[in-house]
Amino acid sequence: MLSISFTSFPTLHTPRLLLREMTPDDAESLFQLRSNEQAMRYLGRPLQKDVSEAVEFIEKIRANFAQNEAVAWGISFHGQPKMLGNISFWKMDKANHRTEIGYMLHPDYWGRGIMSEAMTAALEYCFRVLNFHSIEANTDPENEASGRLLEKHGFVQEAYFRENLYLEGRFLDSRIYSKINPYHSVHSSDESKSPEELSKH
Repeated sequence: MLSISFTSFPTLHTPRLLLREMTPDDAESLFQLRSNEQAMRYLGRPLQKDVSEAVEFIEKIRANFAQNEAVAWGISFHGQPKMLGNISFWKMDKANHRTEIGYMLHPDYWGRGIMSEAMTAALEYCFRVLNFHSIEANTDPENEASGRLLEKHGFVQEAYFRENLYLEGRFLDSRIYSKINPYHSVHSSDESKSPEELSKH
């Protein structure tokens, strides 16, 4: 079983962005995101109706991190505290070394490569530091932008579930993508080689 033990929050830096711990101060920004119909269109969750729901959501995120069950970053520009969106690894299946990625960005910041930049840093951390073998992403098939983002980062579609999600009187389909840890592939291929072949490297 994969062992996950966070000793401190893993703040990540990219050329433009700071991926940092979400705090109660982010509640208003999170509420603006999760009450936005455009942002929530493909998420399969009801819109938040009060900022108190965002406060509770952040408390849950922080509790899951404290229990080594998930890690979620707020995304902001360097030097600017406002949270633009978030990216997380949750539903950690430690027995099978697999986790699920989730991400959201406020529509005001779409089309600027922000989530792609954040995802690059988050994937690197998940594979190199947390050492998960695979990452899963569950998307709405109609969310073409999310599919393109995942494919850009090396995810491939591995399943398509028909009407497996029920939301507000409708059954919705799901498209499942996955990405295997690229730093494990070398070891996997080496395992099939003989000792003589390995000694040549």
